[in-house]
Amino acid sequence: MTLGEKIFELRKKCGLSQEQLGEKINVTRQTISNWELGETSPNPEQLKLLSKELNISIDELLDNNIQSVLVKKVSNTEKLAGVVLRVLKCLGIIFIIFLVIDIVSLILFTYVKNNKGGVSVNMTKEVELECLI
Repeated sequence: MTLGEKIFELRKKCGLSQEQLGEKINVTRQTISNWELGETSPNPEQLKLLSKELNISIDELLDNNIQSVLVKKVSNTEKLAGVVLRVLKCLGIIFIIFLVIDIVSLILFTYVKNNKGGVSVNMTKEVELECLI
């Protein structure tokens, strides 16, 4: 549907004549007729006034399918959020694994150090006793 056809349809739906619509948006009846016939088009300021008077957004008036653009953007955002969540989960798991490895290493190091220390002290005392004898 062309812009002119859309203006014609909406004007009729609102029960306005070309003259009445022209008066409301400060243009002549001939200008409305030219728009409806597709001979000329409203300028941006006139589009704004038309959209207000005909209770329709400029995008709808111009048949701009903004909904598909929004759906695509939301879909892309959801995909990106999913990827970010997966990356964060992986990083969290890796962090936990390293934390567990660090704790186990610290426990083993402490255990080995204490056992070696105890053995070396005992061995030193035995050597000292042997030397004394």
